[in-house]
Amino acid sequence: MSEPTPETHVIDYRAAEQLLAARDPRGAVKLLDSVITAHPENTAARLLRARAFFGSAQLRAAELEFHIVLEREPDNAFAHFALARTLERADRRDEATRHFRLAAALDPRPDFVEAARFDEQA
Repeated sequence: MSEPTPETHVIDYRAAEQLLAARDPRGAVKLLDSVITAHPENTAARLLRARAFFGSAQLRAAELEFHIVLEREPDNAFAHFALARTLERADRRDEATRHFRLAAALDPRPDFVEAARFDEQA
């Protein structure tokens, strides 16, 4: 078997997007593992893998991956929102609220604002 090329990694990334859309998050994770091993700095691949971990209920792995994305892109509203959903699913509501509110502050989309529950006490 030949060594993966940058083109192979792009193909794997696109295929992983399709697998996630087709509700096969574990298949997406498998493809993204090699992409991230070759390109650990690729934040888009890490965000996609975090979403795939979340979709396959691997909450700790999703949380870690979302944190890596946010270390690199602290103003990524979607990553804050997705991390909040992950924390909420792990029954860590107080931590989730903080990230919901950060997401809404960065991008006041209706779904982000609704999840932030600004009308409730922190």
